[in-house]
Amino acid sequence: MSERLQLYLGQMEQAAREACQFTSGMDFDTFLTDARTQKAVGMTLIILGEAVMRLDRDYPSLLLDHPEIAWQQIIGMRNRAAHGYLTLDMKIVWETTQTSLPELLDRLHALRHWRPQGE
Repeated sequence: MSERLQLYLGQMEQAAREACQFTSGMDFDTFLTDARTQKAVGMTLIILGEAVMRLDRDYPSLLLDHPEIAWQQIIGMRNRAAHGYLTLDMKIVWETTQTSLPELLDRLHALRHWRPQGE
């Protein structure tokens, strides 16, 4: 796996991990009243989406070869966070950090450590 590909996947992993850490130990009601955490999570979603956009540009076959990762939804969330931040549905952002990102982290870990047979 190339260094650049490792970099993009690592950026994705770091952003997803940070978003999960920002909300760790927090319930939804607390999240709704914590503007700092909302903004931090929003930024990590933008960073995550940016990394996917670079993957799509530089390694489009990777996205096609790994449909188990919701690439287009990640980009869509990035676009929503970047361009429609004031109208973001915080329930969706919360659910993303609680469910989608932990699943993504598992998939990214598997992808980063996958090796073709014979290597």
